[in-house]
Amino acid sequence: MSSASEQQRRGDPASSMGWRRMAPYFRSERKSIGLALGLLVPVALGNALQPLLLGQAVSLLRQEPIIPWLQQLGTANSLHLLTGLLALTMVTGLVLQGLLSYTVQSVGQLMTARIRSDLFDHALGLDLSFHVRTPVGLLLTRLTSDVEAVAEMFGNGAIGVLAELVSLLVIGATMLLVDWRLGLLLLLTLIPVTRIVIALQTRYRRANYRVREELGSLNADLQENLQGLEVVQMFRRQARNSARTATNVARYKRFTMQTIALDATISSLLEWVSIAAIALVISLGGWLVLRNALAVGTLVTFVLYAQRLFNPLRQVAERFTFIQSGLTGLQRIGELLDQPIQVRDRPATVPLPRPASAGEVVFEHVTFAYNVRDDVPVIRDLSFRVAPGETVALVGATGSGKSTVINLLCRLWEPQQGRILLDGVNVRDLPREELRWRLGVVLQDTFLFSGDVATNLRLGQTISRTQLQRSCEDLGLGPWIRSLPQGLDTELRERGANLSAGERQLLGVARVALRQPEVLVMDEATAHLDPSTEAALQRDLANLLEQRTAIIIAHRLSTVESADRILVLRRGQLIESGTHEELKARGGLYAQLANLQDLGASSR
Repeated sequence: MSSASEQQRRGDPASSMGWRRMAPYFRSERKSIGLALGLLVPVALGNALQPLLLGQAVSLLRQEPIIPWLQQLGTANSLHLLTGLLALTMVTGLVLQGLLSYTVQSVGQLMTARIRSDLFDHALGLDLSFHVRTPVGLLLTRLTSDVEAVAEMFGNGAIGVLAELVSLLVIGATMLLVDWRLGLLLLLTLIPVTRIVIALQTRYRRANYRVREELGSLNADLQENLQGLEVVQMFRRQARNSARTATNVARYKRFTMQTIALDATISSLLEWVSIAAIALVISLGGWLVLRNALAVGTLVTFVLYAQRLFNPLRQVAERFTFIQSGLTGLQRIGELLDQPIQVRDRPATVPLPRPASAGEVVFEHVTFAYNVRDDVPVIRDLSFRVAPGETVALVGATGSGKSTVINLLCRLWEPQQGRILLDGVNVRDLPREELRWRLGVVLQDTFLFSGDVATNLRLGQTISRTQLQRSCEDLGLGPWIRSLPQGLDTELRERGANLSAGERQLLGVARVALRQPEVLVMDEATAHLDPSTEAALQRDLANLLEQRTAIIIAHRLSTVESADRILVLRRGQLIESGTHEELKARGGLYAQLANLQDLGASSR
């Protein structure tokens, strides 16, 4: 993502790019936007007519020259007509303004709902390389605060600024028609004020970008501390982490105060200029009235126009605050949307062949590095084949690439070299949905969603409650399910916090087993289970593994002794392959690991 300073130096191109990015969303709401734009002129005309009607009423009472067609009606009738017209413009203006506000707010909410949905879908589609280097707090800021800023821009900014500009043009034209001298005087005062406001708004946008960046960093820091609360408390890091968070808060506050100061400067400047303009109109207009060159009613009209002339400018300045915040949000949202989706489904050209047997996995000279620019790949020229129905274990020291093999098989990452085949088909040619349906992965850390146990077991599958209960019984989970307060209906807290690590892992195994995958992948799937539960689960998994390919990753070699074949990895390379007895007899790395674990077990 680009730095803030670089983007701000680009200024206008970033803004125009933001608006171009929003073009599809504007087109989707073009009818409502057209209605809103059509209401701008009637609302502006109503606001411009009211000072004119009041001025005519004053001139009528002072027996000064008025509009010719009013003179023909007589004083009483003219006064009644002016009062009625004034009431009509006020009521009509309120109705049209209400309709305009409702339309604009509706458009803003509908568009931002689509933006948030598209942004979330895009974030879910990005590969792990992006998510590994991007703090979750920064993503949450883009999905929440930045999108809300865009909503404010639509609801209170873009169309609102157009409305105020139309009102400004209508009032300016009306003033020139009523009296060109006072009208020109007021319009000339707008030129220097507008230039100052634009300069201050440019500075405001730069400061606001920094505010958004600091807010994202602050959210990331807060989330990290809350997620690691147990570690923070056990290592007595409260004071130190609080001090670090306080530093982030102070930095966020400093940039926020800059935006507040700029906003206050703009508001106070316009207020003082408005007062000065009114004083100028009264001075010049009063001088003209004393010389019978101007009617008092016309002077009253221009005093009211002076107030209303700067009110749109004041509103424009305030709405520009929303626009600048929204453009900043658009820029940051655009940075996320510009992130390329690396893992995509290839367009289907010919139907894929149906496999003769299901579950064959082949790695052909696969090389992979998490950072393409790194000289040291995690997986190096790795080749192996897992036959259908075969159980193969991957073992090796920490960092040898075992889990990376699983991530590559599931296409969470893409290898830089080589091919990975599932039943003879390159996994890149398989739709991701089909690929991940045929693979059942049980990870060491099972993620559970908020909701009941049954929902976490189904995960979107259409499974009857009876079938769900039967499957749990087949896996030996029946007694544990019945021990829960409401059985399958037991509500789970965030990430399954009201379950033990072993219980969460049991659910992880069960929900994969329910899918009946062709290839079962278990990455330290029994690491959190006590020996008796693990032994019971292993017996129940034996039925699941029948006629099914399995790839098992485990640090405890006792869990892979029964595998048909064991692959030993070191620094991403396959160095040994064979059964448990064969590898122990060779005296290689596997035998060393087995002897170390035997020594550790005997010392206990």
